[in-house]
Amino acid sequence: MKGFAMKRIGETGWIEKEKPKCGPLDALVSPIAISPCSSDIHTVWKSALGDRHDMILGHEAVGVVAEVGELVKDFKVGDKVVVPAITPDWNSIEAQGGYSMHSGGMLSGWKFSNFKDGVFAEYFHVNDADGNMAHLPDGVSPEAAVMLCDMIPTGFHGAELAEVEYGDTVCVIGIGPVGLMSVAGACLKGASRVIAVGSRPDCIRVAKEYGATDIVNYRNGSILEQVMHLTDNKGVDRVIVAGGDNDTFIDAIRMLKPGGKIGNVNYLGEGDYVKIPRLDWGNGMGHKSISGGLMPGGRRRVEKLASLIKYGKLDPTKLLTHHFEGFENVEKALLLMKDKPKDIIKPVVLI
Repeated sequence: MKGFAMKRIGETGWIEKEKPKCGPLDALVSPIAISPCSSDIHTVWKSALGDRHDMILGHEAVGVVAEVGELVKDFKVGDKVVVPAITPDWNSIEAQGGYSMHSGGMLSGWKFSNFKDGVFAEYFHVNDADGNMAHLPDGVSPEAAVMLCDMIPTGFHGAELAEVEYGDTVCVIGIGPVGLMSVAGACLKGASRVIAVGSRPDCIRVAKEYGATDIVNYRNGSILEQVMHLTDNKGVDRVIVAGGDNDTFIDAIRMLKPGGKIGNVNYLGEGDYVKIPRLDWGNGMGHKSISGGLMPGGRRRVEKLASLIKYGKLDPTKLLTHHFEGFENVEKALLLMKDKPKDIIKPVVLI
């Protein structure tokens, strides 16, 4: 089969590989809609995962079931399915403990384009198919549904990790596609005021459409000073970190009220340490909590989030700024995420 791969650090290209084998609990899927992610960029060009050779990229796909194992109960060949980026082993000890995304070891629920071939191929393998695939709901388009693979569940997980409550003032740092979904998730969880930090006009516009009440442009000066000015120096109840770098937590801690929570879903692909300001953390006793988490995977979560699209509570197509048709355009879409033109939020490729 044909696939678009990381050949080595800094190099991508088309390769030929054997079609994956389908185990008794597994499925093979042919993609019909795929989307590249900034994580693919970190993997290839920033060596965030270390050197990989001829590893097929991609972890966001809606597809058609091409083969199912003999023990798969709920899916058959020809079904259209959504496959989340995180595909845990559901019989693992970690899954039984409530952390399925770390089944087999930290971050090991993230299999695609991490330690097995991803979805930018004519066929890709899904482990534990009954637990890791969801039927594409009637009335939800493949291009909308592909945002259920990573952008929606990751962005919403930021709001979950920050434990957003009714009436909270929330700051979302970074309003790329994940941050925009964090804005939407915070609003759905009851935030009264959402301060979105970003600079690109299209992202700012969409953030407002998803419910952001205030915009802070980091190009206009310190985001901390701007947030404190907006809140009359009171700070915010919750911070969702969906962008920035290892130093972003300095401002996040400083703008957070005592008793507040930070939810991090930003992929920190460089550096060795995260800096926490001691005094602003109350010398370690300020009740300012930081939780960073890989999005949960699994069929149940995808189905619940899909129902938000089906019943009009969420429109993820606002994220889709660039549309391509044909498998051969995967490379163009990926390079858009690398080059980050001002008008990009998220590309999608329909096959």
